[in-house]
Amino acid sequence: MRRLILIFIALLLPILSQRMPIRKVLTGKRRMESRIPAPASLSFHPDTITLTFLGDAMMHKEQIRNAYVKEHSAYSFNEYFEPLEGIIRNADLAIINAEFTLGGKPYSGYPCFSAPDEYAEYLKDSGIDIFLTANNHILDKGWKGLRRTLAVYSDKEIFTAGTAISAKEDSLCNPLIVPIKGIRIAFVNATYGTNVHLASDSMVVHKLDSSDVAHSMSMAKARGADFIVALPHWGVEYSLKHSKSQIYWASFFVRHGADAVVGTHPHVVQDTQVISGAPIIYSLGNIISNMSSTNTRIGLIVTLRIAVSENRDCTLLEPEYTFTWCAMPGAISESHKTVPVREWMNKEYEWKNRNDYIDMSSSYERVKGKTGISDIYRHEENH
Repeated sequence: MRRLILIFIALLLPILSQRMPIRKVLTGKRRMESRIPAPASLSFHPDTITLTFLGDAMMHKEQIRNAYVKEHSAYSFNEYFEPLEGIIRNADLAIINAEFTLGGKPYSGYPCFSAPDEYAEYLKDSGIDIFLTANNHILDKGWKGLRRTLAVYSDKEIFTAGTAISAKEDSLCNPLIVPIKGIRIAFVNATYGTNVHLASDSMVVHKLDSSDVAHSMSMAKARGADFIVALPHWGVEYSLKHSKSQIYWASFFVRHGADAVVGTHPHVVQDTQVISGAPIIYSLGNIISNMSSTNTRIGLIVTLRIAVSENRDCTLLEPEYTFTWCAMPGAISESHKTVPVREWMNKEYEWKNRNDYIDMSSSYERVKGKTGISDIYRHEENH
């Protein structure tokens, strides 16, 4: 119910904003909208909106085992994104591919994921604003699992994209549109399919279907989106290069109004492209997991900055890329931990396992070379 109310309010914002300007009240990471009358000369402030995208957040069996705190009979994930805190919290909106269900006990990893509820709470508390739920694992615990997953997200007041509890809710909340700094940003999330194939249900999982995608894009425009991000779950697993199918869908999204396309699913970083001015980031890879296959521990964080003019024209600045490395327990600490690669290449002394440091360095050079992606050194930026 909270989620429906939030969506209803979001849909009313364009109407309300015609009569009363918006000022932002900052409360830590979150930005709450406050309707305060202001002089006309102060009603607009040229600004830049920062969107940060993280890849596949997995929850394998070993992650579940490692995170369990016996003395508290609970799960702790506090170290996962600790080194990424500055990147995540500096964003106006942070988006992650939530590739797991909250299907309840017994918790399980691959091939049918069911993560502890504490995982979702941790991701939210770490600064993640939007969970992408249209992925191939979302029905791992059936419709019942999806229903519980969305109920937990609703209870924790977490924004989601890509699925809905009913066709009625989907008609209200798809695509997810978030107002930020006077601009409405739409997030269109869809998956190539699901691993578990079930008979039709009243619940909704958005697929890469031409009519479904075209409708979502059309609704984004009809509801006043100023900027549209397409978020497909697609591609060939473990391939560092995009496929013909991905080119087809990327072009389809752009033709129907997407300003940027950011993909997930292959569990490795893939190359990038520009189509008709829109950046196409084919795959972000894993942001956190227990996977150890070649290239699966290197991930990519993408930061999109949107410059907003006084007449609300949006100009997308050059995307910024940050490669990440998922360190296994025993490598840096006793927990899984994701670090920004270039910053941590200068922290060899932090490693308990020097072989893991060497593996990170060689994997980074290999993936960077094969994808052609140039990343940034955030430590240098801050000094």
